[in-house]
This record gives sequence, C-alpha cells and structure tokens, in this order.
Amino acid sequence: MTIRFPTLSFAAVRAELLARREIALLDVREEDPFAQAHPLWAANLPLSKLELEAWRRIPRRDTLIVLYGDHAGSDLAPIAAQRLAELGYTRVHVLEGGLDGWREAGGELFRDVNVPSKAFGELVEHERHTPSLSAQEVKALIDAKADVVVLDARRFDEYQTMSIPTATSVPGAELVLRVRALAPDPATQVIVNCAGRTRSIIGTQSLVNAGIPNPVAALRNGTIGWKLAGQALDHEASRRAPEAGEANRAVARASAQEVAQRAGVKCIALDAIESLEAPDRTVYRFDVRTPEEYEAGHLPHFASAPGGQLVQETDHQAPVCGARIVLADDDGVRAPMTASWLAQMGWEVYVVEDHPTSARQVRGAAAPVHPDAPVVDEVSVTELARHLRESPGTTAVIDVTAGVNHARRHIPGAWFAIRAQLAQAIEAIQPARRYVLTCGSSLLARFAAKDLRSLLKARGSEAEVSVLAGGNAAWFAAGEPEESGWKNVATPATDRYRRPYEGTDAPAEAMQAYLDWEFGLVAQLAADGTHHFHVI
Repeated sequence: MTIRFPTLSFAAVRAELLARREIALLDVREEDPFAQAHPLWAANLPLSKLELEAWRRIPRRDTLIVLYGDHAGSDLAPIAAQRLAELGYTRVHVLEGGLDGWREAGGELFRDVNVPSKAFGELVEHERHTPSLSAQEVKALIDAKADVVVLDARRFDEYQTMSIPTATSVPGAELVLRVRALAPDPATQVIVNCAGRTRSIIGTQSLVNAGIPNPVAALRNGTIGWKLAGQALDHEASRRAPEAGEANRAVARASAQEVAQRAGVKCIALDAIESLEAPDRTVYRFDVRTPEEYEAGHLPHFASAPGGQLVQETDHQAPVCGARIVLADDDGVRAPMTASWLAQMGWEVYVVEDHPTSARQVRGAAAPVHPDAPVVDEVSVTELARHLRESPGTTAVIDVTAGVNHARRHIPGAWFAIRAQLAQAIEAIQPARRYVLTCGSSLLARFAAKDLRSLLKARGSEAEVSVLAGGNAAWFAAGEPEESGWKNVATPATDRYRRPYEGTDAPAEAMQAYLDWEFGLVAQLAADGTHHFHVI
C-alpha cells in the first residue's frame, strides 16, 4: 500500500532553520547530482544506501525529516519516505515541489559537497584576513632552503596521493597539538596547505587563534594553486608529525581551551552527557583523535570523526541541523580546537571533561548501525564461477558496489548498477535466467536483491535472484578471474562526484572553476541568509 506523506514548503523549512529547531533536509539522489545543485543545509543520503546509513546519521526516530530527490523524470522522495517510515521514523515529510519548488520559491542553490564547511571557511578568511602565501612564494622559500615547515592538513591518504615537496602530514585537529614539535624555533615560517582552500584556511587560523609565536600562513589555493602555477608535486610521501611532548602538550592545552572558551564551547562531565538527550534533542558523540587511537580504545557510544575532517564534513557527520554535539579526546587540545570551529558554525557543542583512561574501554572500529539485511538466496563463489563458465549468457551478475571500486576490479562480465536505479538497469541488461547481485561484502547486494525480485515479479519474470555469498571480497580471495574498467555499465556512475581537487589528472579549467566558485561563497551565504555563523 502506498502511503502519502505530508509536504513541507520552502518557507516552512526556512523557518525551522532560522529558529534553530532540529531538522534534517535530505537529498536522496546520488552524490553527483546532489553536488550539481542543492540547498545549503541539505545533506546527501542516497536512496541506494538509506537503510545502511539512516540510523547512524539520524539517530532520533522522531526527528523532523524533509526529503527531495527528483531523478531522470521520477521522484525518489516518496520511496525514501516509505523506507524511512519502515525504519521507524515518525515525522517524515516530502519537500513541496522538490528541488524545483525550492528554486522557484527563491531558495539559493549551491554546488559541490560539504558546502556549509567550505562557505564557513571562506567567511573566516573574509573576516579575519587569514594570512596566506602564493604557490610561487612558498616554492621560493623551499628552493632557498629557508627556515620553513609545510604542514599538510588533509587526511593521510590524501597527502600520500599528492603533496607539496617537504610537507609533513598533520591532519587539521593535530596542528595545534603538534606544531611546536615541528617548529620549535619561533622564527620558523609555518605553511599550512590542503587540496584547495578550506582546510588551509581553518588550519592556519587555528594556529593564529591558538597564539603560536611563529609566522604562519596558508598556501593560497592549496595543491590546486600549486598545480596551476606549473609546479611539481610529490607523490607517496610518508612524513608524519612526531609526538607533541609533555611541555608542548601543556602549552597547546592551555591555548586550545582559551580559544574554545572564547567561541562559547561548554564542558561536560562524562556521566552528565545523557542529560543532554532530551526527548526532542539529537546528540552526536564524536571522538576527534586519529582512527588508530580510536580503535585502540574509545568511550562507549562515541563515533570516530578526526577533528579536521569533522569540521570539513559536518553536513555528512551531523545531518540534523540544530543537534547537539559532544566531542572527546585524551589531551585537552584536539576536542577544544575542533569544538571552537563547530561553535562558530552555530552548533551547540560540548567537550568531555578529563576522564580516566579506563573509561575508554571499547576497542576496534564502531559497530555498524543498520537493520538486518533481507533474507535472500545465496550462491557460492564456486557455483557462480561454474554458471559463468558452463552456461554463459544465462546468468547476469549485477555489481552494486561503489563505482570507483567496480572500475578498480570486478567479476568478469559483471554489470555496474546503482541500486536505486535497478529498474533502469534491467532495461540495459540482456534478460537472463538468473541474476546474481554482488557488492564488496554482499550487504548492500541483499537489499538490492529484494528490490530486484519485486521489479521482476511486477514484470511477470520468473528469473532466479540470488546474492553472491561474501560478495566481491570472497570472489577475489578465492583467486577467481577479475577485470577492471567500465565494460558493462547498466546505469551511469553518478554515485560519486569527482572533486576538481582530487587525484592528479583534473583539468586546469576545472580546478580554476572550483576556486572561482569558492571565492563566491561569501556572497552566496549572504543571499541565502539561513546560517548562524559567527567568527571570533
């Protein structure tokens, strides 16, 4: 039975945002169309992965949720609303008129991903005049062997892909903690870089706010600016920051806590966190240390979110606008510095007070939070290999893994398809006697298999539908043949937006266009008028 869900207008959503009441505005399209145009506070939660992500990202079941998702002439929002209702959410709405309705009502639309954080970074530079140096100026310092250290504020894997020569990996939240160990001489020039602008600006301003004695500047426009200047980047670098040392840690702690206090961050005892979880309030709990430290031991119910990335990707980590955020570390530096930025972005944020090491009793990665996967028929690697070998053309393998993973390697002859577009996919795939769904682990494939069974039944097909036990991982582990590339594509690979600042082969025109877009974000913020940013 189809349920009609209530709608909420642009004006009503805007009123909730301005009043700072909790609301989750969700775009259920894939990431690429989301990145082409969306409201400032929309979070991307693709219909394809909804069951796997909803409970973790929207923990309170009575959160006010508003959905939109026009795709290729069809509206995904009603399907997403139904699935969210089945997951226990009780206040699910559809955006009146969808994205077109938002636009026609005068709502501002933004491009790219992680836009709230990027727009905030531009506002910080605009208001604080964050110091920066051009790629040519930084290269001249390095070439002259000047007293300079370059600190890369991105994730370590991004740093390894491409980095500024001589740079050391110091992800954003680690900067204030570790900079004194890397630049003990106050005369040393400190340069902070990222791929584009945001993490360079926030990282540099973090050091300025924390009062380090060194001259500090952002690498203007990051690795994009470096490439546009025609300068060579390093690849596969592996330099990491050393331990801070007790003396440096003490100084960093005092300055970080002073910055947090100025930003309006509150402290909370570990045993008092539950008091924040009022019936109508969402509370996100994040451990802002490195993933390795998190897995070695963390507080119960805290998720891993390294501080620099949390500030960069707040819309992904905390899609419920108006929620409360609680941060934890073990040094009194990283959580206060991260919290200082979240508070300036308008979040109600708390830092866990000092607590014993024994409280961090949970080991390993956080357990996944999602409903049980549907019960479906399975086929083993051996059985699938035999079908493909002995009766070619009768079995269609449909791979619903991430597009980048499929392109890297997949089962020979497998079709790439996005789960939410299976109806489109089976039009492109030759009709088969049996369909075998797979993905990295087989988890998403189980949900896709249920969808495909319903689609085929509605079309009168009696084809078998099963899932590869263990997914692609099991196939590769068994040493079966594999191939790469984009041979069989049943739906366009729109599940990931190609960032103009990632990888090493982005066209110069795309990189420059990205920078031009970032430069315009302050004006777009003013036109939108729904943010609560305040820069200290």
